[in-house]
Amino acid sequence: MKWWGWGDPDRRLSLPDAGIAALREELGVSPDDGSEPVDLSQVQLPEAQGIPDGVRAVAGEVLEGTEDRLRRAAGRSYPDLVRLRSGRLEQAPDAVLRPGDADAVQATLAACAEAGVAVVPYGGGTSVVGGVDAVAGEHDRVVSLDLARLRDVELDPVSLTARLGPGLSGPDAEAALGALGVTLGHFPQSFEEATIGGFAATRSAGQASSGYGRFDDLVTAIELTAPVGRMRTLDVPHTAAGPSLRELVLGSEGTMGVITEVRCRVRPAPAVRLYEGWMAADFESGREIIRELAQRHEAPDVLRLSDEEETRVSLDLAGTEGLAKRALDAYLSVRRRRGGCLIICGWEGEGESAKRRRSLSQRSLRAGGAVPLGSSAGRSWERNRYNGPYLRDELMSRGVLVETLETAHTWSRLDELYRAVAAALRGALGERSIVMCHLSHAYADGASLYFTFFARARPGEELDQWRAAKTAACEAIVATRGTITHHHAVGRDHAPDMPAEIGELGVETLRAVKERLDPAGIMNPGKLLLS
Repeated sequence: MKWWGWGDPDRRLSLPDAGIAALREELGVSPDDGSEPVDLSQVQLPEAQGIPDGVRAVAGEVLEGTEDRLRRAAGRSYPDLVRLRSGRLEQAPDAVLRPGDADAVQATLAACAEAGVAVVPYGGGTSVVGGVDAVAGEHDRVVSLDLARLRDVELDPVSLTARLGPGLSGPDAEAALGALGVTLGHFPQSFEEATIGGFAATRSAGQASSGYGRFDDLVTAIELTAPVGRMRTLDVPHTAAGPSLRELVLGSEGTMGVITEVRCRVRPAPAVRLYEGWMAADFESGREIIRELAQRHEAPDVLRLSDEEETRVSLDLAGTEGLAKRALDAYLSVRRRRGGCLIICGWEGEGESAKRRRSLSQRSLRAGGAVPLGSSAGRSWERNRYNGPYLRDELMSRGVLVETLETAHTWSRLDELYRAVAAALRGALGERSIVMCHLSHAYADGASLYFTFFARARPGEELDQWRAAKTAACEAIVATRGTITHHHAVGRDHAPDMPAEIGELGVETLRAVKERLDPAGIMNPGKLLLS
């Protein structure tokens, strides 16, 4: 991954001049705003502290170079990228440890606990909530524990489950499973870089979650290696033997220990993937269509609804590679429709089954007043489904503050949450801003809202701008009793809001569990408000 941004270092997203000009005009960004990242040689990291010999002896590979430390120093939130691009980081691991297997992980954690070295587990480095920040807490040293060497894949073809190493990236896991004729079906926007261990540690939700389920729905068993020992849950489809320890590990974000093995449900690789676009009259009617689909259990595997603002901006930035704007306007005019909200639907599986499910979904879409756009819109979304982080890199180079956040609520309060968060963001960012949203991850009782917001970045004040917007949005979420996160974990950025989510007693309960598994307090200090 780019040390200063997202994905393939040789890949830059090409944006249409007209779309960029319109965005600049709307936000008040001038062509002189923005800048490219500094050269790698200009990066300044805090001086590394030496690693104790006892840790070095059991850790496997030990990397101490500046670039190795830099690449594990931050995730990929907007504040992370501001710091990386400027080349000034106040925190970085003192070294990177790369154990070769779960036994080496256990020995390393025991040695770090004895020596008082803080440990931050590292997968793909894609956290957008401060989850991989190199925080030492009360300790003098902090290391990044890179799990890239834990990459085992083992399929049980009868039970359709797979044992997966936490260091496997999304593409590597899918390639290995695809060669065995199955798929995990987990495709978050971070898919290209994120790892199996990261999916589990953050309770990730993929773009096809309506059909395949969130990642925590897929996990059947899990192994946690903590400083005091190893804990493994039984590989069975269900158990009533007390509270679920599996659920305790999922979403723990490296604060209890290191996830060293994950067993997941898989499915036969789909014979067909059918994607298409529809245009709802407005966001309200689109929400009703999706609610009905979810409550009738007829939802497509991929189902997302963009509000009017996201639909407009997406079409502007798509340029000639997206839907042809004039042709779209003419088509909608014939259907007595001006504008609207884009719905993307996708069905995957065996051919006849996928077509039958598509027919059921289309019935509800038409009944709700949505207009079909055909498969070209669906194929365009499929081609560009992982482009969001690349777009952010390009916009930051042009002087734009761009960030995302997500939440969820019940259907009866979803509109209240949508309006409250959108208003809070606009209030914090000012009139010359763009706040857009899409609905995804539909359930029978509610759905997730994923907000993206743009504003002109004020040079030297970017982090203050971001903090004001984030604080306003979180206050609105808490006030409406929504969740502070649906699929981006909590990390350090949202940790202060944890008591509003689970109560003070809930936080104290998690702290007690952490103290039992990690008595020295070395695991990912400062995350989840547990230390």
